[in-house]
Amino acid sequence: MENRLPLYKKLLVMYRIEPGCLGPQGADFVEDFCVFAKQKLKDTHGHCLRWTIKPRYDKSLPELEFQIKNAVVSRENATKYMGSFDIDIDAFEESLDETLADLVDAYFER
Repeated sequence: MENRLPLYKKLLVMYRIEPGCLGPQGADFVEDFCVFAKQKLKDTHGHCLRWTIKPRYDKSLPELEFQIKNAVVSRENATKYMGSFDIDIDAFEESLDETLADLVDAYFER
């Protein structure tokens, strides 16, 4: 079994979902979808990552952001952090995009 880090040492993955990703009426569903998606993702690399999934109402904010202790972490440092847990950040991001697309389908099928 993997050792779990205390919350304050985990890398926070903040993903902002554009309402339009949920279709023409996405704004009506985006808040509930974020709760749904976080619940489904929370155990993904749970030994070293925390998750926040929220609507992306402000387009000036990045879609994907990493933080530790409420401070933004550069992609370079996130790459190093994830690498220390044998997680390739490029594969992680690709998998996350695919998983979120699948979760959109699952959300509307429930």
